Amino acid sequence: MTVSYPDPKDFTYADVGATRDEGFCPPGFRPMNVRTRLGEGEDVFRRASEAVLTWEMHRTMGVGIDAGADRAAPGVDVTVTLAGMIKAPCRVVWTVEEPRRVGWAYGTLPGHPECGEESFVVDRTGDGTVWLTVNAFSRGAKWYAKAGGPATRGFQHAYARRCGTVLRNLATQGGVEA
Repeated sequence: MTVSYPDPKDFTYADVGATRDEGFCPPGFRPMNVRTRLGEGEDVFRRASEAVLTWEMHRTMGVGIDAGADRAAPGVDVTVTLAGMIKAPCRVVWTVEEPRRVGWAYGTLPGHPECGEESFVVDRTGDGTVWLTVNAFSRGAKWYAKAGGPATRGFQHAYARRCGTVLRNLATQGGVEA
């Protein structure tokens, strides 16, 4: 696993890199963990891994991605644009590229509507099943994210589930070159 901790003062939260520890949630944040079965086998794993590392999963979902590199890597700045209006600046804080586990996490920077961290990890279990896990902790930062309350939380869960659906289609229908 490659871990990078850019200056923590750049981020809008203190526990930079904490999504590495699945299940950890700092006090005052809301946890999220959504796991989606993608399929089976090495080919599905390779295609899913490539789609996650190259932002293809996010772009296929229809969100805007303005990234400082073609692949996720520690220190890469990424701005996610939702609905063409909401800009969410982030920075990749860690990546993992192992034979059975690939992914990355980004943390929020000033200007993001939320405060926290989110990871996207593809893993292949011993029986060959391939999974995407979206793990996050967050809390509202901008007034509209705070005012949205449960609706904002529902949107985040729907987004994570959509990541799994899109990635499953990319990985099983060969939509991404590995």
